Amino acid sequence: MKHSITIPYAKSNLQKVRNFIIEILQKEDLPEIEIHSMVLAVDEVCANLIIHSKNCSSDQTIEIKMEVFKDKVVYDIHDNGIGFDIRQYPEPDISEIIKNKRKGGVGLMLVKRIMDEIDFISKKGHSVVRLTKFL
Repeated sequence: MKHSITIPYAKSNLQKVRNFIIEILQKEDLPEIEIHSMVLAVDEVCANLIIHSKNCSSDQTIEIKMEVFKDKVVYDIHDNGIGFDIRQYPEPDISEIIKNKRKGGVGLMLVKRIMDEIDFISKKGHSVVRLTKFL
């Protein structure tokens, strides 16, 4: 079944995305750990788009399309910002992050570890990050 939500670029709207995903996945009777892992991954991608792509410009929007299949869940995260291919993001050295007491830098690494497939499509100022989790 297909579902979608559109939110303005504002960090305060991330809770709406989290609630949207939780509500749908709880109806699918999935384990809580799977639900929250997927919420974390989608939230991280959306947060990065909001912060880095449009500098929290609330006149722009992100659309999250979600489709639940028998064997997988697919998220397509659409935006009209600066495209960023998450697949090309090199994993940071955790020991360096700890040593330098740096905040952040591990979110996209978590996305890569949580989701089973990650795709990126960019055409004429429109980008889609597709995250797939096999059940």
